[in-house]
Amino acid sequence: MSASPPPESGLVVASHGRHVLVETPEGRRLICHPRGKKSQSVVGDRVLWQVSGDEGSIEKVEARRNLFYRQDEVRTKSFAANLDQVLVLIAAEPEFSESQLTRALIAAEAAGIAPLIALNKSDLVEPFERAWARLLPYQAMHYGVMPLSLRLSAEVDRAHLMQRLAGKTTLVLGPSGAGKSTLINLLVPGALAETGEISQALNSGRHTTTSTTWYWVDEARSTALIDSPGFQEFGLRHLQPAQLATLMPDLRHHQGQCRFYNCTHLHEPGCAVLAAVHGEGEVQGEGQAEGAVSANRHRIYADLFAELSQTRW
Repeated sequence: MSASPPPESGLVVASHGRHVLVETPEGRRLICHPRGKKSQSVVGDRVLWQVSGDEGSIEKVEARRNLFYRQDEVRTKSFAANLDQVLVLIAAEPEFSESQLTRALIAAEAAGIAPLIALNKSDLVEPFERAWARLLPYQAMHYGVMPLSLRLSAEVDRAHLMQRLAGKTTLVLGPSGAGKSTLINLLVPGALAETGEISQALNSGRHTTTSTTWYWVDEARSTALIDSPGFQEFGLRHLQPAQLATLMPDLRHHQGQCRFYNCTHLHEPGCAVLAAVHGEGEVQGEGQAEGAVSANRHRIYADLFAELSQTRW
């Protein structure tokens, strides 16, 4: 009886249910299944796989640099692993949720992944000005924030984006209507066609959208985009309430300055965070005082603290 061939290395480039698509170093792709009942691998994972008929089986998931995921009361949803950055794409219209933006940024901070915020539809002058003003505090926190007009200045935006993306693996997040599909197809012409082919392969001909998909942007395969599914909620139940302030740069600025070492930054006397909270009408962004915390950001923090403080079963 001949011995089984040794496991080969590969990269998980798409997933749907228990099926994943693995790419070999030579660029060949094949469907693989996990050993056992539970699927352990996610897009971006480096794996060892073994031939099993005309498909393959995942033998081992290599150690990850990081994992970006969300968790609510019911389940954990992993987006991707081994990321260099997360691009959060929002738009001037429809109006973006600052709470959802903050949740994505907190998840990135918790995973040690650099976030980048892109605001689309700069051609809508008044809505864009309003949206840009809402992002000024995030620039003051030293988050990267860039304007886009994917509909009108595609080639200019492509050049600007590539300056930020080149040589990196980037997960693209964004609510419906922000322009995520437009961005992906701008940077990866034919991406939609590729998605259709992957869906067919993973679902035996059924046109079911894959949940997360990896695209190479360049022929050298040094720059990658990962397209993620949209979401209505972004749970952070994997975090403890006491962690929140350390993961929000404006609040973290005041860590250790409160009267009480276990200050929740909600009601305690001598709280440095509460002392730094300023009203909505005060100057924000570049003009705001060093270490200022916007009233809206503090409200989001308080809501998240309450959410994470609920009894965990």
